[in-house]
Formats: sequence, structure tokens, C-alpha cells
Amino acid sequence: MSGRKEPAQEVTIDDIAPQAPAPRPHSRDFGFVPIPKRLRHDPARSFDFTLLLNIVFAVAGTFTGANLYYCQPILIQLASTFQVDDVRIANIPTLTQAGYAAGLLLVTPLGDMIRRRELLLTLLFCAGSITLGLALTQSLIAFETLSFIAGVVAVTPQVIMPLTVDLAPVERRGTALSIVLSGLLLGILVARVLGGVIAQFSCWRNIYWMSMGIHYALFLIIYFILPDVPDKKLGLSYFQILFTVAKFAVTEPVLIQCSIIGLCCNAVYASFWVTLTFLLGGSPYFYNTLDIGLFGLVGILGVASGPLIGRLVDHLNPWFGVLFGLVGMLVTFAIDTSAASLSIGAIVVVAFLIDVFDSLQQVSSATRYFAINPDARARINAVYIIAIFFGQFIGTSVGTRIFAQHGNYANGGMNLAWMAFALVVLLIRGPGARTWLGWTGSGEGWRRTKEPDDTDGRALKELHDSEPPPPSVPITVAEPERNV
Repeated sequence: MSGRKEPAQEVTIDDIAPQAPAPRPHSRDFGFVPIPKRLRHDPARSFDFTLLLNIVFAVAGTFTGANLYYCQPILIQLASTFQVDDVRIANIPTLTQAGYAAGLLLVTPLGDMIRRRELLLTLLFCAGSITLGLALTQSLIAFETLSFIAGVVAVTPQVIMPLTVDLAPVERRGTALSIVLSGLLLGILVARVLGGVIAQFSCWRNIYWMSMGIHYALFLIIYFILPDVPDKKLGLSYFQILFTVAKFAVTEPVLIQCSIIGLCCNAVYASFWVTLTFLLGGSPYFYNTLDIGLFGLVGILGVASGPLIGRLVDHLNPWFGVLFGLVGMLVTFAIDTSAASLSIGAIVVVAFLIDVFDSLQQVSSATRYFAINPDARARINAVYIIAIFFGQFIGTSVGTRIFAQHGNYANGGMNLAWMAFALVVLLIRGPGARTWLGWTGSGEGWRRTKEPDDTDGRALKELHDSEPPPPSVPITVAEPERNV
């Protein structure tokens, strides 16, 4: 019997281990709203973080953050409308701030879980709808409930800041962050000015009509300008996301250090601006409400220096940026403590410098803690913002009480103590330290070293994942000879 070989059978790698097709980029928001084609995510190309987008982020931060403060200058009008006393109407700003705290804890971590484009559009639409309710309601209970919800959805700036870091090139992150942060700080001052002016010359409800229009306009602008950034695919549930927020708060030394410093700085910042009203309204100045309000313009000038501060941070080791900011604030409050009761010029200088040095400290701190983990920036930012929120609360309550009972010198001494403590917290852990305390491994200079761009790394990974598999390589598997 003669033997005959059958032709060899070709088996490809795909036959052995078939690969799943790459996921298609999203073409719709919420499953039914089309995303403009130029804004759809494409791993083969990257979006340019333009100055226009940066400015839109800052404007969104201004007017969404302002929603927290519109109620403060109109409390008297609100009490008259709802026919209640000052004690009852004071619940409204308290509920608004409580809602904001809830939003920081429960909403901002979602930035690490879902697509930020959808999250921002949702927050803006909800905020506009809530302000519509505030403008229309005739019930105090409904107004209080809506004020709490308005605080929950006012966390748009805290979603924007981590997104800014993700989109901005590494060499421009300080500048980009400073522009967004300037917008947020500007919202605090603008809200009080707009709220007071509109309530003075028209009905207080017009403030919320204006806010509704601005939020819906921002919704449309964001829809047509914000690129779709895919979610981070961490595979974590919502409750796991919340658990990791608590975990970061106790396991990351840089974040803990930045959070304590941020708490101290915001305590003195809030204390200064709240007690300034009492200082200028009493001896020796006796200014009226309008004159006191004009000092907010000095603060706005300080906020306007934010982009210059950002350019400085781009070339500065961020640890030293925090150091320079804290030293500057320490000197500023020394001037405030010694001369604020004697010279109006000293108050003008302090009102300007406090915003300059606080911006330097905040942008430098944000640069530090955002570098901890690119995939957890929203949760890390939530920890920091919650810390500075408590700083504002402590500064407002403690500063007001100390000023009322003991005067400006005692309040200034307390502010100096806060800043000295923040400086100690910074110095007990040096730049680049590899331990929780000390300067081990801190061989860094004051100039920024070149950092790898994590966004480039993610883009390369996404591109690799989306590429079709390489051509199949035939593998010849010869069948055994069969006798015929």
C-alpha cells in the first residue's frame, strides 16, 4: 500500500484566540442626543485644548459657583416675601451650603466613573431647571428644598477642574488650572455684586431668572464645544468609588498635606472677607454698604492675576509654589493685623494680595495632588474640595465670633496662627519626599522638572486597543500520514 500526504491545513492565530472587536466611540449623549462629529472621541487623534475651551470652563465655573451665593445679599427681601423672621430665613444659605457639601461627596467622584461630557450637561440642565423653580415658587419650604438641591448640582467647577488637567498639555496645566480657578473665585464676588444690584433696582426673583438663562446658555455652549472624553473604565461600582474617596483621604500623604494647607488658607480667606464688612462699617471708617461692596472690585483685580500665576506655576516646582504662596499670605496677614485698623490703604493692599497669594497656593497644590493618580483625579479633587469647604465654614464662624468679641487684632492673630500652622505642615514633608514625614528623597530644586504627559500615554493605549489585530500569520499544522 502506498502512503499519501494530505495537504497541510492552515490555522491562524485568530482561530486559536479570537479577539473582541474594539468598542465603537459614542455617537450620542444619553443614548438619543447626537454628538457633533468633530467632538466624538477618536483614539487616532487628540483634541487641542484651546484657549476658547479654557475660557468657557472658567465662565461656567463663575456662574455655576455663583448660584451658591446669590441668596446671601437678598436675605432681607426673602424674609419680607415669605413673611418670616431673620432666624428662619438664615436657613437658606445654610441649606445651600449643605447641599454643596453633599454634591462634593456624592456627585463629583462620578467624574472617574462616567463620561464627563454627559455629567456636565446633566449638571447644567438641572441647575438651570432648579433656578427656574427658585424664581417661581411661592412656598418657603419649596424654596428651602430647591436651595439644597441647587447646592448639590452647583459642583460643576469641581468636575471641570480634573477634566482641565486631563485635557491640557502638561506644560500648560498650571495656566489652564489658574484660569478655571480664577473663574470659580470670581463667581463668589460676582454673585454678591449682581445679587445686591439686581435686588436693589428690581425684584429679587430676576436674579434667578438671569441664572436660569445663563445655565441653559452654558448647556448649549458646552454641547457644541466640549469634546467627548471616554470614561476611565475602572470597573468600579458607585459605592466602590465612594469607598476609594475615603481611602485616598487617609493613604496619600501629598493629598493629606495639601488638604490641611487648603483648609487653613480657606479659613483665613473666609475670615478676612466676612469680617471686612464689620471692620469697614465700624470705627474708624463707618463706610456704607455700597462703599464696602466696592472692595470686592479689589478682590476681582487679585483674581484677574490668576493667568500670570498659572504661568509662574508652569515653570515652578509646585511644592515651592505652595511655599511662596504661604509665605506671601503670612506677610499679607501681618500687614492686615498691624495696620488694617489704622489705614484704608493697608486694607486695599491686603484685599489684593490675599487673592494673588491664595491663587498661587491653590494652583500649586492642585498641580501636586492631581499628579498622584491620573485615573482618580475626580475623587482626589473631591477630598481636597471637601477640606477647603470645611475651612471656609470654620473661618466664617470662628472669625466672626473672635472679631465680634475681641476685635480685629485678635482675629488677625488667629489668621496668622492658621498660616503658621499651614507652613509647618508643608515643611514637615519636603518636595519629592518618599516618606510621610521628613525630607527623604527630596533632592528637587525650585524649578519644575520635565514631567511625562499621562494623556499621551492614555492616547497611545487607546490607539493600540482600537487598532485592528495584525494580519493573521498562517501556522502550518501537518496532519499525520494516513495509509490508504
